[in-house]
Amino acid sequence: MGKAAAVGTAVVVCAAVGVAVGVARRRRRREAELQGSAEADRKRRAAAVIEEVERSLSTPTALLRSIADAMVSEMERGLRGDIHSQLKMLISYVDNLPTGDEHGLYYALDLGGTNFRVLRVQLGGREKRVVKQQYEEVSIPPHLMVGSSMELFDFIAAALAKFVDTEGEDFHLPEGRQRELGFTFSFPVNQTSISSGTLIKWTKGFSVNGTVGADVVSELSKAMERQGLDMKVTALVNDTVGTLAGGRYMDNDVVAAVILGTGTNAAYVEHANAIPKWTGLLPKSGNMVINTEWGSFKSDKLPLSEYDKAMDFESLNPGEQIYEKMISGMYLGEIVRRILLKLAHDASLFGDVVPSKLEQPFVLRYAFLIYFHRTLHACFLVWQSRFFFFRWLPSWLEVSSTSMII
Repeated sequence: MGKAAAVGTAVVVCAAVGVAVGVARRRRRREAELQGSAEADRKRRAAAVIEEVERSLSTPTALLRSIADAMVSEMERGLRGDIHSQLKMLISYVDNLPTGDEHGLYYALDLGGTNFRVLRVQLGGREKRVVKQQYEEVSIPPHLMVGSSMELFDFIAAALAKFVDTEGEDFHLPEGRQRELGFTFSFPVNQTSISSGTLIKWTKGFSVNGTVGADVVSELSKAMERQGLDMKVTALVNDTVGTLAGGRYMDNDVVAAVILGTGTNAAYVEHANAIPKWTGLLPKSGNMVINTEWGSFKSDKLPLSEYDKAMDFESLNPGEQIYEKMISGMYLGEIVRRILLKLAHDASLFGDVVPSKLEQPFVLRYAFLIYFHRTLHACFLVWQSRFFFFRWLPSWLEVSSTSMII
């Protein structure tokens, strides 16, 4: 009897355990199904956002041709001097480009973004070309980008003077000759000669007081005098014109240059007699370099997404530099940030948390995008690229890792 009772008890216990295990398994299965369903829903919502991004940013060949036609039309208006043209088509007063025969020591200052560069180069003619060159890059403190003209140019002149002090014996300046400086100023300028020009407006996040309408060569020259630097600015060029000159120095067939950096622009060699607004004597070369300032181009042909429109509305210069805002480094990181923020809100990319860092405008710099691009191209498989991106991004945003790999 005792044995039978023990066996019965054991059977009951085993049955209870079996029921409990079954219930637990069904619960886990339901939880897994719910979790899987939630994850699938997140992915569907994320895919919908990405599909909309791809649609709004799509540039089929037919659209690109219509954009090109609209830009050519604005270029022609600018060459005629139409004050309503979106493209200024600025006359650079550069009618001759390098040949490769140049000799001597030259300095250059390149101001066109959040950094500026100072450079010196010893040229040795067609046989030796560039004998030696040195350069330094200096970051501009953010407060100087919105400060006064004197503060900005004094900072630049001080860095230039410090650089000149490091000139070594490998660089040779003829006795009694003043150092010459080529000033690359990559903002819209109304050029009045090869070495003078007044600023039309600031772009690329700059909004410096007291410079618009002033001769930028004069501003720099006065700052160099305050630093006790004996140097003469012999040429004022836009960075795109400078790039064109550098290209021609290496290859006589080069006729155009494009900048894709903090901002964007293009310059090209035009026939002087094809510039209706030119009023002086035609240059002996018959040519003139034109600075298009195409960053200010805008057209209803441009595929402006909701992210482009929102960023422009909240920018320092809403309604201006539309083309530049769509494709240049100053703004690409911000567009990506806004897309990621949309994914965080609409698709719970980071779970229930929207990273506070992602709410900060312009926190994602284009240097990060370059890093992404180079790293992703180093991966051989697409899934490896996506795995890297969605594992690295949360650590940068200081949130727990997301499990979503789209």
